[in-house]
Amino acid sequence: MTTQMPTRRVHVATAESGARLYAVDRPPEELPQVQVRDLAAAWDSARAAALDQRWDSVRGFRFRRADGSWFELALLDVDVNCWAGAVELTVGMENEYGLSLCLRLIALVELLARARWTDPFFRIGRSGALLHPALLRAAAELRLTPEARFDDTSVQTHLATAAGAIRGERTNGGE
Repeated sequence: MTTQMPTRRVHVATAESGARLYAVDRPPEELPQVQVRDLAAAWDSARAAALDQRWDSVRGFRFRRADGSWFELALLDVDVNCWAGAVELTVGMENEYGLSLCLRLIALVELLARARWTDPFFRIGRSGALLHPALLRAAAELRLTPEARFDDTSVQTHLATAAGAIRGERTNGGE
């Protein structure tokens, strides 16, 4: 994975049980964009960790909102914690870039699982998943919601714009 640009540190506390809590001084929607290649590598690392059954500890996040309140998110699913552990091992999550990468990976998986309109943009087979480059770009660049997810409308707009650009390139390239 690429070297990250300097970002603010994330405060990390580890309980005796191994559970980890990440405290961030800003909300999810203000986390930085990530490089597409880093997101693709995180996807591959998470898949490898799941295949190796490298289950990991429970993780929780506390994000400070502009009004001083907190948004809390707990990752209780075994698979999700496996993926987060893979990101922790490969990139680290002690800074906002690594944390953003992890949350974007999780938000992308959540989006693919629930939004059937994404079906044309990925294929899952025995050898893994094939993700459309525009989908990866959207997940790397678009803002997360205040709940650390992707907004369906924003992703759909981004993909439609990318599809239009691809059609335009094909049309212009043939002239």
